[in-house]
Amino acid sequence: MDFNVPVKEGKVKDATRIKTTVPTIKQLLEDGPKNIVLMSHLGRPNGSRVEKHSLKPVVPALEDFLGKKVTFLNDCVGDEIVNATNAGKDGQIFLLENLRFHLEEEGSRKEADGTKAITSR
Repeated sequence: MDFNVPVKEGKVKDATRIKTTVPTIKQLLEDGPKNIVLMSHLGRPNGSRVEKHSLKPVVPALEDFLGKKVTFLNDCVGDEIVNATNAGKDGQIFLLENLRFHLEEEGSRKEADGTKAITSR
């Protein structure tokens, strides 16, 4: 899903990209899944947690379009995330935190001195 949307002061300023995902999500819900896990990136946080690039502000807009609660998870990897999503039921929708908060997704980042650090894959 593409939730890379403009956010200002903690609110989505243009929800066009979010709105375009709704038909796909609704189709998935019609198929009766245990749960749906949504993931995206936002901005270029260079593999670090940068709160202004959090996907959390996407949740209210997504809930408005879907008419259904969306559970935000504060990361996108790890046992806590796996356990939470595995426990989902009745078509529960999860939105994971920004994938680019992890260097492995970003592909590269800059060190404090401005030099580029590249992950080994």
